[in-house]
Amino acid sequence: MKKSAIYSLLFLKCPRCRQGEFLESNPYKISNYNKVREHCPKCNLKYSIEPSFYYGSMYVSYAVGVAIAVAIYVLLWLAGYGSSPLIAFIAILVGLVLLFPYIGAVSKSIWAHFFFKYDRQIAKQVKNDSRT
Repeated sequence: MKKSAIYSLLFLKCPRCRQGEFLESNPYKISNYNKVREHCPKCNLKYSIEPSFYYGSMYVSYAVGVAIAVAIYVLLWLAGYGSSPLIAFIAILVGLVLLFPYIGAVSKSIWAHFFFKYDRQIAKQVKNDSRT
């Protein structure tokens, strides 16, 4: 099964082979909070082009946070609670606080996908190597 770019982004996989883990651990694990691995465990891609490479993911994080806030408001509006600014504010705040670690992780994944492109041959080779 060929994994899609959306799968790779949302499940925090390597941008080049879409199979290796992107983070050291779960985004909600505080001890390794959103720590990106040095290399992909499957295709050995070096995840950081330069020091402080992932600072740019802060811009992506802002956009993802705004998108989630808008989605929460639309869901509230569809449920009939969107007319109350206090309820909307509290719901958006709770949603963003609960999703904060994942937003940071997925933003780093999106940022990496801007710079590292999927390579079908490497992905196929990694897949064949894992079968043997």
